[in-house]
Amino acid sequence: MKVLEFHGVKSEDHLSLTLEGIFDSHAVRETELEPFFQALEEHADGWMPDVAEGKRQRKYARAALWKALAEGRDGHSTSLGLYRTKWPALDMTLWLRLPPRPPTLDVWLKVKPLSFFAEAERCRRFVEMVRAWACRYPLPYAKAHSSDDTQLTGFPSFGRDKETWYRDGFDKIYEVFWLNVFGSKLVESVGRERVLSTPAWRVEELPNGCVLLVTWPTAADFASDEARLAQARAHAHLRPDLDFDTILRSLRERSATLAPVEPRFHPDLAPLLSRVVDRTASHERQRKIVELNAWQPPEPEEWRPADSALPPDVDNPGRALEIYSTLAEHLVALLHTQVSSVFDTTPESLTDVDFYFWREDFPKSRLRENIEAYAVPAIGAYLGEVLVRNLGGRWIPRQKLDEAQVLVGNRIWFPFVRARHYMASCQALLDFSLTRLYRVAERHRSGQPR
Repeated sequence: MKVLEFHGVKSEDHLSLTLEGIFDSHAVRETELEPFFQALEEHADGWMPDVAEGKRQRKYARAALWKALAEGRDGHSTSLGLYRTKWPALDMTLWLRLPPRPPTLDVWLKVKPLSFFAEAERCRRFVEMVRAWACRYPLPYAKAHSSDDTQLTGFPSFGRDKETWYRDGFDKIYEVFWLNVFGSKLVESVGRERVLSTPAWRVEELPNGCVLLVTWPTAADFASDEARLAQARAHAHLRPDLDFDTILRSLRERSATLAPVEPRFHPDLAPLLSRVVDRTASHERQRKIVELNAWQPPEPEEWRPADSALPPDVDNPGRALEIYSTLAEHLVALLHTQVSSVFDTTPESLTDVDFYFWREDFPKSRLRENIEAYAVPAIGAYLGEVLVRNLGGRWIPRQKLDEAQVLVGNRIWFPFVRARHYMASCQALLDFSLTRLYRVAERHRSGQPR
């Protein structure tokens, strides 16, 4: 069975549920958890898991669940994973904390895409599932909401330091999400009458004293102004010490942060920057697009007019060319498993190399002495070989690598100098990208410098 990859190369907003309940650790495990799985199976409309995973994957069935939980035992806890093989994607974990610690039943549930929850009936069934869990397993707090918007709130610490967060937990209502379950202790601290009179789409007192609150019929349109107004009204009601206009302004700012932005990247680097954006966390992606739309790559400075070229100063030019070729092969050897196109020595392979080094935070994650001794010479030689093979360039060898040149049209280029600038920092990988130098050299060769 091949489950859908949830956390792929390009992250995507999704519905995220976090729930921590209390269960009876003395009861028979199967009996205690039967209501949990029954509610899941009854209400998981279109996103029901079909794979249960402990040490290995099995087709979803009761027997598979019990085996997975037995396999997942690790000291004083046990867990299982639940996934799907068909769209929409699901990443769900059930984690049981066992004595001597207080027994808890923790659920982390993610379903993508968020747009799957644009239908009111599907959202209603999701709410009913959470309601059933909250009734059966009393809890201090639970929420379900857009993952991207949740990230912008600072959940679960809400800006508190780790020590304070661990000590106080959800001691007050820091945020109101699409779906909320407030435990009885939290309800009493706010005032039960106040909580039950909250202006919201659904407010229900549960038999165990918890209160279920849903701000809006559907989860997917959380960022609409109508949904934000409902969210702000509920939050301001529950926290009379906060100003409604301030809450609403903050919510609208979050909506604006997540609103789609049209990429308008520099044409030389659009393929590279598109991949950079795809790799950015989805809640930060639109801000990244804005940043890269405004950013302009510096003009390459690693060149001179052809008539000022330094003459060869090596005794054996042929041997020097062999050395450059060997250095370029070192880059191929380094990257071939991660960047298969590096064998091609093409402009497109330069973009793939640029992206690989950026993705790996290479200048920060490797020893500086190794970068200078091995990476810079290999990158410079590879860049030079791409100029030679694709633009009809010609090496002008020099004893010092930084002085080695490639003649293309009416310019000479210093690929090893470019490589040194390139490896200076993670931002330098974009500012001094190999792709950018190649495209500028290409235009100058063809008489189109701009």
